[in-house]
Amino acid sequence: MSVGIFDPGATEGALDIELVEVLLRQFADTLPDRASDEVERFSVLARHPGWPGVVEGFATPELIRLVKIFALLEREHLAFSAGADSPVITMVRALKSRGDWDRTLSQWVKSNTDNKFLPHGNLMERL
Repeated sequence: MSVGIFDPGATEGALDIELVEVLLRQFADTLPDRASDEVERFSVLARHPGWPGVVEGFATPELIRLVKIFALLEREHLAFSAGADSPVITMVRALKSRGDWDRTLSQWVKSNTDNKFLPHGNLMERL
């Protein structure tokens, strides 16, 4: 039996867009919940530094879906805990720049996450 080694540099490099697309397909009709064991393979996406370079390539409905998926995954699965590094923050910024973010979405995220940084990020960094 072998045990995996945590490599903090493993998330460096290009974001795996195909894995993001699989995530979107996997949860096309439902949002992830605590009972879903299959979500762990997507945890590498939770803290990946490549999100700022790719969010503009997603359509608004896909980004909104990803915001909801990641907010719920972070709440339900420890492997997705990202705090101020959550990809949700990058996605929200992209949606705001498009004019596609509204108060209803903010309220949904706030009521469906335990991450105090969502949806807008670290207040100290925004000052």
